[in-house]
Amino acid sequence: MNSTRSNLGEEEIGKAILDSAFKVHSTLGPGLLESVYEAALAVELRNRGFQVEKQVPIAVTYEGERLEVGFRADLIVERKVLVELKSVEAVTPLFKKVTTNYLKLIPLKLGFLINFNEVHLKGGITRVVNGLEGKNFFSPSPPSRPSRDTQPA
Repeated sequence: MNSTRSNLGEEEIGKAILDSAFKVHSTLGPGLLESVYEAALAVELRNRGFQVEKQVPIAVTYEGERLEVGFRADLIVERKVLVELKSVEAVTPLFKKVTTNYLKLIPLKLGFLINFNEVHLKGGITRVVNGLEGKNFFSPSPPSRPSRDTQPA
């Protein structure tokens, strides 16, 4: 699927993701299943012209062998930005670590961990940044940028 948004960078895509998440949250409110928010956010982003992949398998390699262990990214937008969704009482450090690990395994530079089970969605957004060199999950060309950090939105 060709996207009219593929020329945008991670930050511009990230802004659209957050704007879309706020719209979904204000429409549906907190308290629903994660799968509902995932489907609604995918619809909202596609309506805005973005390519969205849902439940993307993530491979792990150990000792040169690919492990089929069932990791899946909730959403990947424009093959540039990871979105991990939750609908939980509280986001734990483990959820943030999983998001960081997914960014490294794919690899991608930018991701968001979004917990829709918040009265005010802003409190449920964590921005995760990963500058990673290596083989890109989607294409043979490696991404660039050397730093890694996790910071609140």
